[in-house]
Amino acid sequence: MVLKITHSMFTSTKLEKKLIICLLFFLLISTAEATEYIITPATSDSAGASVNGEEVVLLKDFTVYWQFLLWLALMQIFSAIDMLILPAKFLFAILGFRVADHSNAVGVLKRKFIVSFIKVNPGICTSEITNNLDINRETLRHHLTVLEAEKLIEAHSDHGKIRYFQNNSTYGENEKLVISFLQNEMTRKIILNILYKECNTNGDLSQEIGISRAAINWHMTKLKDSGLIEEDKIGRSTIYSINPVHRDSIEKTYLKFFE
Repeated sequence: MVLKITHSMFTSTKLEKKLIICLLFFLLISTAEATEYIITPATSDSAGASVNGEEVVLLKDFTVYWQFLLWLALMQIFSAIDMLILPAKFLFAILGFRVADHSNAVGVLKRKFIVSFIKVNPGICTSEITNNLDINRETLRHHLTVLEAEKLIEAHSDHGKIRYFQNNSTYGENEKLVISFLQNEMTRKIILNILYKECNTNGDLSQEIGISRAAINWHMTKLKDSGLIEEDKIGRSTIYSINPVHRDSIEKTYLKFFE
């Protein structure tokens, strides 16, 4: 929250002072009367008894509650403190300092935690962040939007799914592509089986991973479109292999983040 010095702040202080003056004036005129009294010792223990036969008049009691007087004193003290602090706040605002409220401080702390999590888990998607950090989706979307605007993170589209990376030029486009596919459990299994087990046909992959051939075909279409996987036709069989351009990147990324 950026501190702003507005005219309403000065107006409020002036009204407060006027109110105190009016109340004090009312208190004075309500309790003060221009009457002269002569006080002499009473000759009787009886309250209200005449001393020399004169008429006895019972004066009305007027009680000033101590709470009211304390309130007036506190209002005056707070007003004086505010007038002392106001120039300091104004000076801080000129120098560019920010006055952070509690809610903003909590938000900043959460965003730092989110950035740290994305740094350790590059290519993470919204649902995975929500599940791991126990933050509801709406709150997370707000923080991610703020972090993108501040250029602390960047988003990468992965066939309709948004994945997030730390925005410090650590990862090139090819690395983001590899990480995004390795973050998906099923495509990671397909890539690793082709890379390390030479399990390179639709039927072999279906049997090894435990999903249908149709599911393998669906994932393969995305992998081929991305350029990570190549295919060769040998008779009626389709043989899959890792694109040599991405082989080193796949191995290094897997060893660094997923092993």
